[in-house]
Amino acid sequence: MTFPPATPRRLVGDLDHASRRSGSLRQLGPNWFAAVMGTGIVANAAATLPLRFTGLRGAATVVWALAAALLVALSVAWVAHWVRFPDTARDQRNHPVMSQFFGAPPMALLTVGGGTLLLGSDVIGMSAAVAIDWVLWTAGTALGLLTAFAIPYRMFTRHRVDADAAFGGWLMPVVPPMVSAAMGALLVPHTPAGQPRLTMILLCVAMFGLSMIAALVTITMIWSRLVHHGTPAAGTVPTLWIVLGPLGQSITAAGLLANAAPSALPDLYAKGFMVFSVIFGIVAWGFAMLWLALAMAVTVKTARAGELSFNLTWWGFTFPLGTCVTGSIVLYTHTGADLFAVTAVALYVVLVAAWVVVAARTAGGVLNGALLRPTTS
Repeated sequence: MTFPPATPRRLVGDLDHASRRSGSLRQLGPNWFAAVMGTGIVANAAATLPLRFTGLRGAATVVWALAAALLVALSVAWVAHWVRFPDTARDQRNHPVMSQFFGAPPMALLTVGGGTLLLGSDVIGMSAAVAIDWVLWTAGTALGLLTAFAIPYRMFTRHRVDADAAFGGWLMPVVPPMVSAAMGALLVPHTPAGQPRLTMILLCVAMFGLSMIAALVTITMIWSRLVHHGTPAAGTVPTLWIVLGPLGQSITAAGLLANAAPSALPDLYAKGFMVFSVIFGIVAWGFAMLWLALAMAVTVKTARAGELSFNLTWWGFTFPLGTCVTGSIVLYTHTGADLFAVTAVALYVVLVAAWVVVAARTAGGVLNGALLRPTTS
């Protein structure tokens, strides 16, 4: 079949190119924001890493800038996605699996916001960094609280869940308030003294509890699923690593809140926060190391069977592992134990290696279009 002579070839090519771009935009989902989370945690963890060497902070700042650029690009694209393809957006919101990943955009906002305060201040100044972080923290917290309520509510009232349905992605909607607690602790010293600062730290503690208890319930269901139904399908094996997220982030949040407590609370409660952060942190760290070993063993088993093909769930290898790095760092800061310093550095090396692999595979999948094609499910 030939086109009519009146149709210019360049116009045909432009229409085809535009059609491909439109199709790619239709496939955009909230799970893409995991790339921002994974990139941002590489930068944020480096900012306080016990091992310091020339160029580390500069490299971390570059990675933070990359995460910020990704956040802006994906946010613009996602807004366009909702405007142009509201039917697809509604389908994603109502999908029992994809809806879980609506927790990724708020965590992306919070991660980049924290990086702005920790690293971006070197580039744009502290005043601007604090202002930007407040905006990102407020938006991320509001969205995160919404997902922590709305997604479980939909699971309770609309979705029919099979006995073997529990997977790591169920944690995505309930973890954002924990990230808000950790990143909010960094903003406590920048909050006006008195009732505003007291309210800020108490809200962070409340979000810590909200997320921690919901995560423990969910992790129990994931453990039960694994015991009764075995390891998940190969494509969802990386989501086992998501369990590390609330564990590592809760250790980080408890430690950072303990750091902020003296500026907001009476001395008795500030000291109590420090004691709690160390005791809770070591206990949670122990379980996190157990889960890390289990997740790694299942991942290696799946890879050796030749079943671990690349998809966007591979970003689960990054952010959750990064929270274990930051959790180990705060424990080292508060205890002085070399165990946590060595663990933090070792896990950071693994984190960077994982990020390089996943980022390269993602970039390749975008360039060749493999990640932008419709799924067959």
